[in-house]
Order: sequence, then C-alpha cells, then structure tokens
Amino acid sequence: DDVTMFFTFWGLNVLRRAQKIKVKKEFMENMFGFMMPRGAERLALSKMNFGGAGTAMMKSIMKKKNVNSLPQLLDNAQAMGVKMIACTMSMDVMGIKKEELLEGIEYAGVATYLGEADNSNVNLFI
Repeated sequence: DDVTMFFTFWGLNVLRRAQKIKVKKEFMENMFGFMMPRGAERLALSKMNFGGAGTAMMKSIMKKKNVNSLPQLLDNAQAMGVKMIACTMSMDVMGIKKEELLEGIEYAGVATYLGEADNSNVNLFI
C-alpha cells in the first residue's frame, strides 16, 4: 500500500533543512522564518517543552529505548517510498521557499490532499 503525508503550516518545519538557505524574502516572510525552527531535530515538544527540558527528556528516553529520532524516521519513510507533500498554500502564507525544504519533497495544494484522502483506506489528520 502507498503512504502519503501532507504537511501544512507548522508541520512544514519538519521538512525544513537544518542549515539556513539564502533566498529572497519579504520582511514578514523573514520574520516567520526567524521564529520557526529549521528541521525536525530542532522542534519543541509542544506545550510540554519546559524551556527545552521536555524535548531533551523525550529524546533521551527515545534513545534509551532504541526509538529512532524524528529525522531518522523521516529518512526511513522516504527510503521506503512514502510520498511527502508540502502544502503550497501554507508555504506561500508562511514564506517558505522550495529551496528551504528537504530533497525529495513534492508540492501541491489542499485539493491534492483531498484527492489522496478520498482514494485512501485510512486518513489521519493530526
């Protein structure tokens, strides 16, 4: 079976490259870029972040229990043929450029998501 993951708004941060990529942006696009983490490794643990302690704890427990990190899980998913789609409307609103995202990402609008969801056996919206 095929798997497709559709990334919108804050979920796009997972797909951002860790290194800063120089691209031409407007002032507000630069502000968004400055406020958002670059890459899966730098994501905070939502409301349970506690100034970074929550994220560090979670990563430590995952390592002790031999659970792959989020960047490793993304790499594994791509290697297994999971289709990852970045929402172009969300990218436009947040000022994220294609050059800033990981290799192998596809780009489409919400209509593509709806089509994929309509043709699927299971649809999870998280």
